Amino acid sequence: MAILSLAAMYFTDRNDAAIQLAKLVSAHAGPQTLVLAIPRGGVPIGYTLANRLKAPFDLLMAKKIGHPQDPEYAIGAVCDNEIVVDTDSAAPLEYLAQQQAKIKRELKDRYTRLTGREKALSTHQKKVIIVDDGIATGRTMMAAIRAIRKQLPAALIVAVPVCSTEAAARLRPVVDELISCHYPEPFIGVGRFYWDFPQLTDQEVISMLCSSIPANHPTAIE
Repeated sequence: MAILSLAAMYFTDRNDAAIQLAKLVSAHAGPQTLVLAIPRGGVPIGYTLANRLKAPFDLLMAKKIGHPQDPEYAIGAVCDNEIVVDTDSAAPLEYLAQQQAKIKRELKDRYTRLTGREKALSTHQKKVIIVDDGIATGRTMMAAIRAIRKQLPAALIVAVPVCSTEAAARLRPVVDELISCHYPEPFIGVGRFYWDFPQLTDQEVISMLCSSIPANHPTAIE
């Protein structure tokens, strides 16, 4: 069994990870750039990147689908009207449809609670940078990518501090650019690459959103 060495602890915390990642993303600063973070873990990353790029910052709501017999075991993910499911999950179609509808309602309610808005900022013809604190399987990110693609962005970039090689192979063909500080192998969970990896509270997310750079044109997605 492979053992993760101390040398593979790449980041002190999410703030440190965001600072390292910002150096790789700096070329994408511009008036049409929009940073979208997948909460909760992606919010500190997105907050720092948006400030460094002087770009508007918003949330991109996505959530995993648990196996019908083991809710903690992810078999897919939902983002807006998009659903990504493992082809070998063998989950009943009725269960998947119920989960998609249920999660979609939850995500909509949570977005309103966290942002104070009902609709997200428009991504149409924007350079959209989707961020999270790491990517293990890529299911959640794939659902997010598909959802944003429908809004016709000018460019779609995924930027994360750490990404598995499996997820990188899956995501690169469907984005304009995938940026990550590290692609470790083996990949033993996102949190293993951080010294300090606490759960964020909703209040912390709200605070970052309130103190982020406001959108110049906060038009909502129709």
